[in-house]
Amino acid sequence: MTTLIWCLLIAGLLPIAAKAPVVYFQNRDNGYDNHHPRAQQQRLTGIGARAVAGHYNAYEAFPLFAAAVLLVIATGHVGVVNQWLAVAFVGLRILFHVLYLANWDKSRSLVWFLALLCPVIMIAQTATALSL
Repeated sequence: MTTLIWCLLIAGLLPIAAKAPVVYFQNRDNGYDNHHPRAQQQRLTGIGARAVAGHYNAYEAFPLFAAAVLLVIATGHVGVVNQWLAVAFVGLRILFHVLYLANWDKSRSLVWFLALLCPVIMIAQTATALSL
């Protein structure tokens, strides 16, 4: 269960970590505009715009994963497979952001899909086990 909790914490922090490249590119855009950071982010292009999109996507990916982990823990279906899926999700989401910044769109999309499968499988596996 500890692995799942650590993965939940790390996944929850990933959107915040994904903000670091955004801040870097905002600083390169005539300094960070703390009065209107979202407007400044909308002006970013290229890798800066991809950093913003990756940052937002990290927030979008978290709820399903959090629900899956909490479901697994609440139902007591903490097994090796679910723990590996949680670790895989975290690793794939980190890789996703790197690929987003590198502009490797097809690889990024594949990694996004594989990361999406992790919580889906965790939930489906738990639902199947509960119905037996």
